[in-house]
Amino acid sequence: MTKIILEIDNNWTKRKIINAINIEIELLRKAVYKIQTKLKNFEKKYGKLNQKDLYGKVNDMELLEWEGEIETLTRLKKNLISFEEITFEYK
Repeated sequence: MTKIILEIDNNWTKRKIINAINIEIELLRKAVYKIQTKLKNFEKKYGKLNQKDLYGKVNDMELLEWEGEIETLTRLKKNLISFEEITFEYK
C-alpha cells in the first residue's frame, strides 16, 4: 500500500493531484484492456497460449509480439495495482 500525505491548504491543487493520479489509473486500465483484447484475439487464432507449442507453428513476428504483449501486460498490471492502492492523508 502506498500512502501519500498532502500538506496543502489549496483545494484546487489537492484536486489536481488527485485528478492526475485518477487519470493515470484510467489510462492504465485502458491499456490493460487493450492488451488483453489483443491476447484474446491471438488465442482465438492459435488456441490456448503455450510458448513451447507455438514455436515453429506461428509466424516469428507474431510470436514476438505475443511475448512482448504478455510482458507489457504484466508490467502494466503491476503499475495499475500500485496506483489503485494509493491512499491519501491530508494535513
